[in-house]
Amino acid sequence: MAQQAYVAETDDGGSGPERRGARFRRLVSRGVSGWRGDPRIWRRGLVLAAVAVLLALVMLLHAQIPNRIGNLGSLTETFLPWIGVFVPVLLLLALVRRSATALIAVVLTGAVWVNLFGGLLFDKSERGAGASGDLTVATHNVNADNVDPSGTAHDVAASGADVVALEELSTAAAPVYVRTLADTYRYHSVQGTVGLWSKYPMTGVKAVDIKLGWTRAMRATVDTPEGAVAFYVAHLPSVRVKLEAGFTARQRDTSADALGEAIAKEPLPRKILLGDLNGTMNDRSLNGVTSQLRSTQGAAGNGFGFSWPAAFPMARIDQIMVKDVEPVTSWTLPRTSSDHLPVAARVKLDTDS
Repeated sequence: MAQQAYVAETDDGGSGPERRGARFRRLVSRGVSGWRGDPRIWRRGLVLAAVAVLLALVMLLHAQIPNRIGNLGSLTETFLPWIGVFVPVLLLLALVRRSATALIAVVLTGAVWVNLFGGLLFDKSERGAGASGDLTVATHNVNADNVDPSGTAHDVAASGADVVALEELSTAAAPVYVRTLADTYRYHSVQGTVGLWSKYPMTGVKAVDIKLGWTRAMRATVDTPEGAVAFYVAHLPSVRVKLEAGFTARQRDTSADALGEAIAKEPLPRKILLGDLNGTMNDRSLNGVTSQLRSTQGAAGNGFGFSWPAAFPMARIDQIMVKDVEPVTSWTLPRTSSDHLPVAARVKLDTDS
């Protein structure tokens, strides 16, 4: 009889899933009633709420963070999307602390992040009939210390790109890329440490002065079946994060301004920029370029398209940007022997169709 009484007390009269569901509902009910009946929910978690508000302000006012001290503004803008990582952590802590103040602050911070970056989470590439585009382009910083330049060249060519830009070409490796890509690309030009390979004729090839004292940028006209397109290839100087100096990017910023001036003087209306800009689209120091061109990843990508470092991509510093050209889709290519990921895009040149 004692055993029967015990069964009667513990059996809620349902199957296993039903019993688990009933227990979950009871826990939620207790949690809600606990929040509802606790007057301290507004006084707890004020520090968490302050942290959430600070993150929201950084996202909303990042353009006001000064660059005078260690280029702090540019450093913040480079990794701005990663602030979103803190939102679920703060949300969990707010729930554990049972703080309504912190919970509201975290939800608002999450809303700010979604407003700024939520659009990048969706696939914006065109689909269906008529969305095939006219031209596939790719760019890759191949790394001067690449141990397998031939394999890297084969990997990039396998993307099917009609036009390929390569950056950080060493004197020793450049001939390897030229030989390996010769069967796929009939036309090419190497200017300093950058090069452009094309399946279509190239004219008007010249180096572009980006104020470095050596050549890390070039320009060419590619005569595609849809008409002439001005292509620019650039590898802006690297930036460094140092404890004593902060985010050192003065040389990169000067080169970005010079590249922007060259693009502004370009007579052809259709322009495509390929290269390693050592900066993201959020970085104000690249305004000389980003104010004229738009990113194919932002217009037709699927996700953030981070390209560096290849082992664990944290930022999109390798860019494909266009003007008077319609992006159809944009993506990152599989990892090669470089420390960057190659990036590619399909574009529509006949924008009137």
